[in-house]
Amino acid sequence: MKKDQWIMGIETSCDETAVAIIKNGREIAANIVASQIESHKRFGGVVPEIASRHHVEQITIVLEEAMKQAGISYGDLDAIAVTEGPGLVGALLIGVNAAKAIAFAHSIPLVGVHHIAGHIYANRLVAEMKFPLLSLVVSGGHTELVYMKEHGHFEVIGETRDDAAGEAYDKVARTLNLPYPGGPHIDRLAHNGEPKIELPRAWLEEDSYDFSFSGLKSAVINVIHNAEQRGDKIAPEDLAASFQASVIDVLVTKTVKAAKAYEVKQVVLAGGVAANTGLRTALEESFKELPDIELIIPPLSLCTDNAAMIAAAGSVLFEKGKRADLALNASPGLDITIHN
Repeated sequence: MKKDQWIMGIETSCDETAVAIIKNGREIAANIVASQIESHKRFGGVVPEIASRHHVEQITIVLEEAMKQAGISYGDLDAIAVTEGPGLVGALLIGVNAAKAIAFAHSIPLVGVHHIAGHIYANRLVAEMKFPLLSLVVSGGHTELVYMKEHGHFEVIGETRDDAAGEAYDKVARTLNLPYPGGPHIDRLAHNGEPKIELPRAWLEEDSYDFSFSGLKSAVINVIHNAEQRGDKIAPEDLAASFQASVIDVLVTKTVKAAKAYEVKQVVLAGGVAANTGLRTALEESFKELPDIELIIPPLSLCTDNAAMIAAAGSVLFEKGKRADLALNASPGLDITIHN
């Protein structure tokens, strides 16, 4: 009888201190997340120094809780997977050094994981991946289309040229005086409005799968300023609906186009903005018309930063023989293609 594989995941790339234990690559035994949103809310965004301090305070508590919930000891672990980048360097260092300390103390293999690879592999906790596949990654710092021909192979075929979608959401939310993080508030507001305000869609070159949301963000700000100068009142829910419609239209259209061109078997949604109900619904509607392509959308708990996704990605890398040594360091600008 084959022994169960136990992988610990540690994620501290931004403002969540997270530790998870995954059994056999796909079963969540524990997934603990300590969020810092309340600490950063009053600043309207993440303050790196505060994030690092909170990680120091929380990491041991979260580690102990994850082990307790999984009901295993360090001796049962086959590997420790940790986010090495990209992210805030100070925040990453807390997780990386915690992982190295445990690996050294208990002689456990160490695996470095790319944060976005983790978001993609969150989908493996929902359904087995079928290759070739395409992942639409939409988060605060990233908007990418990633093609995968096999486990651990990542080819970025489209990426943002300026603002990521999540970044545009937060900036537009600030303009509308909505609390941080802005994405969920815009999403909720959009469902009460009508997309009747004319806003641009950046399609770029005909053969490009790249994204650009900077012009859209500027257009929203101009609409607000022009209305103020004229003394007109714009319904914030209509502006939110119009902004969201523009973002989703571009994201979904380019994803469908790439899925067809690359003849993929599966499309997976990944990243914090994957929690957006408007985006989830639009993708589901579009892929109903493409029955040969399976669409996987993770549950909300696996969209935002968590360590289960890092352990899931780490499990695959571990099986492929990837190992890190104790010289592993935080890499804030890590390229996803280095794991190929």
